[in-house]
Amino acid sequence: MAKELFTDEQRKLIEDSIREAELATSGEIQVHIEYTCKIDPLDRAAQVFKTLKMHRTKLRNGVLFYLAYEDHKFAILGDAGINSRVPKGYWDEIKDIMLPMFKNGDFAGGLSKGVLMAGQQLKAHFPYKDGDINELPDGISFGSQ
Repeated sequence: MAKELFTDEQRKLIEDSIREAELATSGEIQVHIEYTCKIDPLDRAAQVFKTLKMHRTKLRNGVLFYLAYEDHKFAILGDAGINSRVPKGYWDEIKDIMLPMFKNGDFAGGLSKGVLMAGQQLKAHFPYKDGDINELPDGISFGSQ
């Protein structure tokens, strides 16, 4: 199972990063991990995005970090609201920072770093306002693939 890829401490690092990144924003970040991905990782991320109902956030400001561990594939997918505000190529910039960490086997550290970077953009474009609620779970989701 994909869940076994990370120790409890590594899962906690990622989940703490999600919570920290979401503290000052109405944006939502989720991390989904699977063993394999037999299609383009961005296409698979789009499927997962829909399955996790990330497209249903009020401001369409969800960001998904998708990782297929065994196949060495990953993608970052933002919803329409955040994509209309971040600089062109921003998700690729985050991926470029995460990739060397992944190559060194530090998947938890890479995901944590990427999540925090996404949180900075979410905070800049969707700052927290009174009454904002956490619309999506902060835990990591794991696929059976």
